[in-house]
Amino acid sequence: MIIDDIEEDFGGIDTAVAAHVERALADYLAGRQAGMAAVAPYFGSAVESLSAFVLGGGKRIRPTFAWWAWRGAGGAGDGEQARAVLRAVSALELIQACALVHDDLMDASAVRRGKPTVHVEFAARHRERGWLGAPERFGAAAAILLGDLALAWADDMYVGAGLPADRRDAALPPWQAMRAEMLAGQYLDVLTQAKGDESAEAALSVARMKTAAYTVERPLHMGAALAGAPEQVVGALRAFGADIGLAFQLRDDLLGMYGDTDVTGKPAGDDLREGKRTLLMSVGTRRADAAGRDTDARVLRAALGDEDLDSATVERVRDLLVDLGAVAEVEHRMDELTDTAMTALASVDLAEPAGAVLADLAITATRRTS
Repeated sequence: MIIDDIEEDFGGIDTAVAAHVERALADYLAGRQAGMAAVAPYFGSAVESLSAFVLGGGKRIRPTFAWWAWRGAGGAGDGEQARAVLRAVSALELIQACALVHDDLMDASAVRRGKPTVHVEFAARHRERGWLGAPERFGAAAAILLGDLALAWADDMYVGAGLPADRRDAALPPWQAMRAEMLAGQYLDVLTQAKGDESAEAALSVARMKTAAYTVERPLHMGAALAGAPEQVVGALRAFGADIGLAFQLRDDLLGMYGDTDVTGKPAGDDLREGKRTLLMSVGTRRADAAGRDTDARVLRAALGDEDLDSATVERVRDLLVDLGAVAEVEHRMDELTDTAMTALASVDLAEPAGAVLADLAITATRRTS
């Protein structure tokens, strides 16, 4: 089924943005997969794995924020222009796929959304078929290439979405900035881990660059630019997105420590094993040091980057972070960020129902779920 027919299944785009994004992605990937199979059949199964990864989960947060920024800045909710905008913002999910595939490889993560990560999947394929060389190296190479392909196809999907040339070009600056910021944030993440930087400033910088910018702020910027919004509206939406995006990452950090594995799709404590210098851990070690709790501080520091961390130690770290007040401090920071974000959102008049929907999206993205 082509994208023009989706209203028959889901109603207007406003009523089910994520479902429409899903269909747009499925149609686009099916076409690219068929084209690739015709010229490089040996690559077909690899491309199939990428398609399955993109379509295998995710809440489609990024295109949803972009869509409602476009609607709020005056974009109409139906018609061919709306379908073109939908295709354009759906390309954000391919950037997300690139980030996740590469991030899992860099973090040596084994599970994503309850399934083997891409590099693990391809290493297993290598072993099962008795191919030559090291399975892990093959898996890493496949993940790098498929992540790169997702990024290339994101550009192709955006450029080929059918937007008027002036609207497409108007949204290029946030699109281009978002790609670079996402990569810079990933580098900052591994750099912070390599340096062992425990500061709150470093943790917040990683969260802003790696998640806040390309998850909320730039998608909002992109949607507003597609609608030709004035600078005042763009600035307010970006301020709203920067703070909500940061609160969203802080919530994700808490879920990584305390969330239900069946919900998060990743084992509890993975951030510890990967050595993630989150704000939660920064606050915890700072508070332990300030209180003279040297043994507790050593437990927290020793857990970071310990690939063999057992469940009992994870539980001890979790209890310590609550007892030290680190969880409460991070929750308070999220509340402050949400308040300032809502103030920014309320400072401009948006076409309804966009303002109310964006406020609801912000609350949903940052609410306590554990």
